[in-house]
Amino acid sequence: MKKGIVSILLMLLFSPLASAELVVIANSALVADGLDKRAVKQLFLGKTRKLAGTRVVLLDQSAGSAEREQFYSQVTGKSAAQLKSYWSRLIFTGKGKPPEVVGDGAAVKARVASTSGAVGYVDAGQVDGSVKVLFRLP
Repeated sequence: MKKGIVSILLMLLFSPLASAELVVIANSALVADGLDKRAVKQLFLGKTRKLAGTRVVLLDQSAGSAEREQFYSQVTGKSAAQLKSYWSRLIFTGKGKPPEVVGDGAAVKARVASTSGAVGYVDAGQVDGSVKVLFRLP
């Protein structure tokens, strides 16, 4: 009995109890500076494709990742299933194209840093001088 309780306590101690702090990042050459939540939502739902007159390349993390679920839930208020349906409709009607899926946060950061006009989201702890932060999720 004690062994089971200790295991549960250890799992709780070492599991993430709070969600990660996510940030929207851009290639450091992008002229745009801080964005608000509405602008981020417009970008990641394909309703706008430019920032400060520059066409952006939107990058996404892998489907099912905790960061992706958290990001879309907080920014758009949509679940993974709702997003899939949303993008299916836009693709079918030729009115939109979802962000390119590149993998985990490290892959997103590396691609943002090396791609002109690129915008993505990562855990705040991954940010360094190779990218700039446009928005911090509350």
